[in-house]
Amino acid sequence: MAGSGGPGGGAGSSQGAGGGPGATLRTPRVPLLFAALVLGTYCLCAFPGRCPLSGRVPEPTPAPAEPPSFARSPGAPSLPVASGSGRRRFPQALIVGVKKGGTRALLEFLRLHPDVRALGSEPHFFDRCYERGLAWYRSLMPRSLEGQITMEKTPSYFVTREAPRRIHAMSPDTKLIVVVRNPVTRAISDYAQTLSKTPGLPSFRALAFRRGLGPVDTAWSAVRIGLYAQHLARWLRYFPLSRFLFVSGERLVSDPAGELGRVQDFLGLKRVVSDKHFYFNATKGFPCLKKAQGSGRPRCLGKSKGRPHPRVPEAVVQRLRAFYRPFNLKFYQMTGQDFGWD
Repeated sequence: MAGSGGPGGGAGSSQGAGGGPGATLRTPRVPLLFAALVLGTYCLCAFPGRCPLSGRVPEPTPAPAEPPSFARSPGAPSLPVASGSGRRRFPQALIVGVKKGGTRALLEFLRLHPDVRALGSEPHFFDRCYERGLAWYRSLMPRSLEGQITMEKTPSYFVTREAPRRIHAMSPDTKLIVVVRNPVTRAISDYAQTLSKTPGLPSFRALAFRRGLGPVDTAWSAVRIGLYAQHLARWLRYFPLSRFLFVSGERLVSDPAGELGRVQDFLGLKRVVSDKHFYFNATKGFPCLKKAQGSGRPRCLGKSKGRPHPRVPEAVVQRLRAFYRPFNLKFYQMTGQDFGWD
């Protein structure tokens, strides 16, 4: 992967003692094997995976008014499927992005609303599992009653080229929510998550730039995801701006009730989730729920949320800020919102 390697060195020192004419240069195998293992593990963590497989899921409830379904493929993912009254419907709203922006927090906050029925896990239908068909996708959804909204969130949709066309084919009336965050902070958070799973990963600087502090490496997904204007341009070929709500990841932390109010308005819901549902946890640096769904006890998001970031040199941060600035300004113009990152 371009930009992922540090300065090379040590090749000339591989001659062993006694290496005369005709001696073969030997490169130590253990370091090479270790490097290959680290980079291989990083690729598994950083790039999209395959559609999850597991046991079969129930056939969907017939719904003539909904879009025609594709042929159902055998197999199914290990995703919880809600039971109870009502019927399974296609989502009327999707949280489509972005990774490390605050999508999990938003979904958990929204699930406090009695008229929101949301799938807890990420189905990855429109990026990894599309060949399984719409009938399979609908069968994953929780049952809902008339007047309730069915939702799911998969943040990788926003950066998947095929996702806008596929979602539009399901329903051009789908409401799309995008949680965005300062792209520099988001990239560092993305790296921190991968580093927690892959100790020994090259430094953030080595991955973000080519040749030291040379050109920014947009081939690295942690950098590429933050080019919000480029991704949004693809979506606007299929959906008008009125179908989108852009949520500030920063304000979701500093004023969760305020951002949730905007989301509830966008979804056409009564403002039920409010200040009374949140308290700020100073240890995690995140708002937590005073009463979680289905429980009378307070609950914070998992330990992976609020994970400490690795120290990144200020020169690296400033270079990335300068790199993202024109993309951010374009994004502000496209959305009509100034997120205050510059």
